[in-house]
Amino acid sequence: MTAFVESCVVTAADSAAAAVRKSRGRPAIRKLLRLLAGKKQILVTTHLHPDPDALASSVAMMALLSQKFPDATVSMSVKGKIGGGLNDAFVRYTDLKLVPWDDDNLAHYDAIILLDTQPAFAYSPLPEGTLPLAVIDHHRGRGRRAKVPFSDIRPEVGAAASIVFSYFMELEVAIRPDLAATLLYGIESDLAGAAGSPGELDNIALSSLTLIADPRKIYRMRYVDLPRSYYIAYAHALNNAVVYDNVLISHLEMIESLEMPAVLADFLLRLDKMDWTMVSAIHDSKLIISLRTSDSKISAGDIARRLVRGLGEGGGHRAKAGAYITLQTNSPAEIEKLRAKLRKRFLRLQHISSSRGQRLIAKEN
Repeated sequence: MTAFVESCVVTAADSAAAAVRKSRGRPAIRKLLRLLAGKKQILVTTHLHPDPDALASSVAMMALLSQKFPDATVSMSVKGKIGGGLNDAFVRYTDLKLVPWDDDNLAHYDAIILLDTQPAFAYSPLPEGTLPLAVIDHHRGRGRRAKVPFSDIRPEVGAAASIVFSYFMELEVAIRPDLAATLLYGIESDLAGAAGSPGELDNIALSSLTLIADPRKIYRMRYVDLPRSYYIAYAHALNNAVVYDNVLISHLEMIESLEMPAVLADFLLRLDKMDWTMVSAIHDSKLIISLRTSDSKISAGDIARRLVRGLGEGGGHRAKAGAYITLQTNSPAEIEKLRAKLRKRFLRLQHISSSRGQRLIAKEN
């Protein structure tokens, strides 16, 4: 064994020990295993229209539970469309073995594991009155948490996949190179952009998974081919962008993938001297809003909730957040009225006059 390989092994071992230390005081994965003992039908699921982090954490959780409970049937199902773009990397390079979603069939399962969301959240897939056995999430909750047997919610962690990674470390279960690539990509995508805020556990997961991930798979996932609509969305976002001092606001029209406002809000935040970005778009009769900030003094999640108060649902993390408003008529007049109201509210929350707006890219005469 070379000195370099030895150092990699030591680094991985140190990371595993650090992950275990970090989990002290948290609900232990062994508690969840005890709760699942004797269950024959286990469902792993995540939020509507899942992103790479949601998919990666679900795939990894299914793999872990399948290994620990070989006599049980562990299934994964998602509600809503898996969009293109970055999500396409999962469709192409991860063996997603999904069972069809059916609300009426949920009672068939002995246990439901809900990842990257919570029962009270707007994008939870579970019908009202259906509670999971376990909730594993990294988003800050609103109000009282759902009373479930196992709850592991860590707002200080940047990606749900990092929490699932820590379970493998705590149980000393080896992670296959292909699964490591999936987890690594999920964590990277959730931490991408200027507003990305990795926690200690995220950094441990990133360093450890980089050592064991299948290099060919992670390369293909990082550089997946993008559809033409992706570039059209970038063009629209740049052409529609208006700068108000340290705030940038832009909008898209209809989008195919829910990830686009978030991707573009990340991208636009990299503009010099920008502290906030807000990008809106239309998807499935909803006005989707993504917020990003590099301002450490105020939470994007709090701003998102205040932004759509009385209009829709919103929330998120300190540096990144999202919201949506259900459209009544889906007409251009309704959409423009809502966007004007959101722009006015957002600028008021930032104490900026709307008269200070300047187009990012000047229109040609």
